[in-house]
Amino acid sequence: MPTPSPDIVETIDLLSAAASPKPLFVLLHDAGGSAVDMLELGNFLGDAFAEAAVVMPEGLSGPADAGPPGQADALAPRVERLAAFIRAQQQRFNSLQSDTALVGHGAGATLALALSAAHDGLVGRVLAFGGHYAIWPAAAPTLTTLHLLHGQNDRVAPVARVRQDFAHLMELGADATLDVASSLGHELHPALMEQAVTRLQTCVPLRFWKAL
Repeated sequence: MPTPSPDIVETIDLLSAAASPKPLFVLLHDAGGSAVDMLELGNFLGDAFAEAAVVMPEGLSGPADAGPPGQADALAPRVERLAAFIRAQQQRFNSLQSDTALVGHGAGATLALALSAAHDGLVGRVLAFGGHYAIWPAAAPTLTTLHLLHGQNDRVAPVARVRQDFAHLMELGADATLDVASSLGHELHPALMEQAVTRLQTCVPLRFWKAL
């Protein structure tokens, strides 16, 4: 079955007046949701980054979980469709890969993490809210920084699983952070949004330090 063309994906766009928007944010909603679910976060990012472009595609996330590792190949077509969509948006806004951030919630976060494993450097940052790896990567991305943001009481994606993801990333030498909010569940809460902005504004990618 051919990969759907990225130009048929419906989106909600929040655009600045900048001639060359920077950064470019692509926001992926959870399974069973819609692009509208990401609107609060999109506005939050737009307020924090006045020259940004925020794009919220409809329906790219797919099922909430790819299942056991043996079924992880089910993610592959969605990863490739997402990669094509991101490249199209980068061309649309004349955005560098390093200036692109992929943000996902739940199944959208799982898809974003899978993309970072399959296409290192296609985006400079991945922000994963309430999601986890469908299957652990064999190697750490070297050109993509990963920010995991989670609720301690998340019953959809248990925090213990995400802590295991993070421990594995640390073993691989990944450039990654983990923030857990003690009183939150599986939700896009303003507290996590604020922490995400802090990470974006203050965390210098490890690859830049290594280049010094």
